[in-house]
Amino acid sequence: MNSETRLTLVELNGLVRDAIENALPKEYWVEAELSECREHGGHCYMELIEKDEHSATPVARASAKCWRQTWVMVKPYFERTTGQQLRAGMKVLLRVYAQFHEVYGFSWIVSDIDPTYTLGDMARKRQEIIRQLKEEGVFDLQRELRIPTFAKRIAVISAEHAAGYGDFCRQLEDNDYGFKFDVTLFPAIMQGEQVEASVVDALNEIYQRISDFDVVCILRGGGATADLSGFDTLALAENVAQFPLPIITGIGHERDESILDMISNTRVKTPTAAAALLTDNLLRVLERLDDASQRLSYAVNQRINSQKTRMATLTTLIPTLALRIVSDQRHRIETTKSRLPIAIERRLTNQKHLLESLSLKLQGFDPQLLLSRGYSITLKDGRAVRDPQQLKPGDEIETRVEKGTIQSVVKS
Repeated sequence: MNSETRLTLVELNGLVRDAIENALPKEYWVEAELSECREHGGHCYMELIEKDEHSATPVARASAKCWRQTWVMVKPYFERTTGQQLRAGMKVLLRVYAQFHEVYGFSWIVSDIDPTYTLGDMARKRQEIIRQLKEEGVFDLQRELRIPTFAKRIAVISAEHAAGYGDFCRQLEDNDYGFKFDVTLFPAIMQGEQVEASVVDALNEIYQRISDFDVVCILRGGGATADLSGFDTLALAENVAQFPLPIITGIGHERDESILDMISNTRVKTPTAAAALLTDNLLRVLERLDDASQRLSYAVNQRINSQKTRMATLTTLIPTLALRIVSDQRHRIETTKSRLPIAIERRLTNQKHLLESLSLKLQGFDPQLLLSRGYSITLKDGRAVRDPQQLKPGDEIETRVEKGTIQSVVKS
């Protein structure tokens, strides 16, 4: 082999570098999905991927790097614009140029990232999730629930040592009205890729004790607003939408609204705002009770005053009414007294007629009248004999006729 054709590896890689730099001298805008994104030493290292639209099978892969001097400007601008951190699974539009290093090999070097492209893709995904939730008929389910009148037993999903959770508890404990709340924490990861699974697990734990609580609060205060992507997932939204207790979310700030906020029962800006909402809910109850108490007291006083007036009126009328009653009774007595002799006379006459009628009837039954008509009466021992079988030979009997009596002895 001719030694003039031999190349060292460095020389060969140098030729490759020159060829690439000469063939691809420009910068290019490329659409890709991040399969990996990590920071090290102030630089950002990315793995890019493109998938088949129908099968999601990778059809292209490449490595990309964003050097520190570029990354310190690109990263904050991207996060301010999108409200998100660069992460795996995100669609990005990168401006890159080709670079081949003799030691590290080929890589695309990122000189800029267009956040508006990512915003568009995020918006498309959000709209797709919202559309699916509405098609399933669950988008408005939470808003059909009402926060209970006496909502005091609160289940909280939050990071255990999060500042927002501490603010929430202090706000409830230090309320100006002395209301007492029973707060139970269900710890969860509130940022990053594990948000969905962690919050869903917490909801499942609460469901196992659902009768112990009136309302659920999902809180994320004090964290970076650039990492709300975990609250924009379909599975989490479906779980929250169909949860049987009202859910209050306080996971972002004024300009940030996640899908979780959209489908929850009530969305507030911060954990302290959630505490204020619960306190105000009890305050409205107290005000209604005070109002009802005042109206009841007023009604009772009105009734008492009305009865007092009525009693006073009756007191002034009692003498007049008493005189009227006495006068009426006296008149009745006089009337009855004047009618009494007539009534007595009429009653006596009626009774006299009745006695005369009875006397006539009794005369019709006088035995002497029967004897005067030719009838006789036979007596034995002073009793009338009605049947000859009552007598036996030797019995003495008495026969009465009109003019006297006949004594006889029975022979047969």
